[in-house]
Amino acid sequence: MQQNVIIIGAGPAGLTAAYEIVKKRDLREKNVKVLEATNMIGGISQTVRYKGNRIDIGGHRFFSKNDEVMKWWSEVMPLQGSPSIDDELLDRKIELNANGANPNTTDRVMLFRHRVSRIFYLRKFFDYPISVCYTTFANMGLLRTMKVAFGYMKAKICKREEKSLEDFYINRFGKPLYKMFFEDYTAKVWGIHPSKLGADWGSQRIKGLSLMGILKDILTKSSKNSHSISQKTTETSLIGQFLYPKYGPGHLWETVADDIQQKGVQVTKNQVVKEIFVKENKVVSVTVDEQGIAKNYPCDTLFSSMPIKDLVAALRGIDLDENIKRIASQLPYRDFITVGLLVDKLKIKNQTRIKTWNNLVPDTWIYIQEADVKVGRLQIFNNWSPYMVEDFKNNVWMGLEYFCSESDELWQMSDEEFIKMAINELDKIQIISKEDVKDAVRIKIKKAYPAYYGTYRELDKVIDFLNGIENLYCIGRNGQHRYNNQDHSMLTAMEAVKHWAGELTDKNLIWTVNKEEEYHETAKTN
Repeated sequence: MQQNVIIIGAGPAGLTAAYEIVKKRDLREKNVKVLEATNMIGGISQTVRYKGNRIDIGGHRFFSKNDEVMKWWSEVMPLQGSPSIDDELLDRKIELNANGANPNTTDRVMLFRHRVSRIFYLRKFFDYPISVCYTTFANMGLLRTMKVAFGYMKAKICKREEKSLEDFYINRFGKPLYKMFFEDYTAKVWGIHPSKLGADWGSQRIKGLSLMGILKDILTKSSKNSHSISQKTTETSLIGQFLYPKYGPGHLWETVADDIQQKGVQVTKNQVVKEIFVKENKVVSVTVDEQGIAKNYPCDTLFSSMPIKDLVAALRGIDLDENIKRIASQLPYRDFITVGLLVDKLKIKNQTRIKTWNNLVPDTWIYIQEADVKVGRLQIFNNWSPYMVEDFKNNVWMGLEYFCSESDELWQMSDEEFIKMAINELDKIQIISKEDVKDAVRIKIKKAYPAYYGTYRELDKVIDFLNGIENLYCIGRNGQHRYNNQDHSMLTAMEAVKHWAGELTDKNLIWTVNKEEEYHETAKTN
């Protein structure tokens, strides 16, 4: 008799779970379905296509300190073995894989890319993370620099108890630097002051990052191979190289979806889960809405990457404590808007030593710290991969990132109004001239970021309840309400499949990914 395995969500966690099941079991004994609510593959790691150009939603560097994940990616998509189009144009010397793929003749290839991320503040560029160098001090000015130095010394002497994200930042950077580079930006991202956010966000995302850590990285860089993708002793926020699929993150996940379908897995889009029926502490079926038509699928095992808020609301046939309902229903999220913007050129010029085509700034990401605009981050897709841009040589293709909630004015604005505002903001801070804009598109993503305030502090009660459902596995960013990186989301799926296959005895370990030290941003050391 066939076992029915249902996986909710075709993002990194859901597709990793399906891929791992395929590797571990004969699918003649399994009926594996992946149910995706939208018409896109990849979740927030999708690639959006627009008139020959491609958009990476949120920006995704493919790098992990976990060897299993790095190997997994390279198995799915061969590493670059020949120069890319921009490598050739710039005569750029990079590490290539001896038996790798040629990105100019094949699509299934993982590129080697150089990481440059900076902060735009006071209409000037600062390294991200903040570096201890002459340019930083010159841009800040003497008075600000002195305040930063004394503030950092005070933070080292008078440590705060870390009750909030504000405490976390001040302990590592000092109050003046926190107020310059973290306070307003964090409030822009989360819609709430850092003093009201949990310190565990910092421990999960940037645990090893501090002013001292940055200084140590500068002092040791000369002894490292700056052209190597192997950077296990480098803090993730400080890595210099990363892997990237030729056509963005969605390219890899679309490839995974194609591969598993060829091996018998069913991947179906536009399947909105409405009800999950439980009997004797086991999921027995799942009902979806497929464009107005209700469908019910029998279920022997359920892997869920849907938001916990929606998962708990969909449960049927099980006693739900009112407190569990309250906590789950009030879990907070931040939504996300990207404006894809095509321009002839930028007003800002490349003043670094990094050689670029048409003297374009070399950044993949630019963090916009200016208080007089709402835009939070700016991606330059030419620098992620030249193949993301239809006319790479003559156009600049960007993504303007905004953080909001569905009830916000930003979310409610029409596309035309929003795009006009976005263009005006970049013109205002002198990154572009309005006259150079050629085209634009707006994309909205719901529940992009699980937030760390409100009932999040009571989440452990919901986790205990969900773990009590024997054949339910919660995986991924929204499936665990944890702001995971892509690799951490994949690892939750890998651990869940191990438990399902009988290779792991403790189901609670699935929830420790990105909690225990080996999954943090801190590198393992011998």
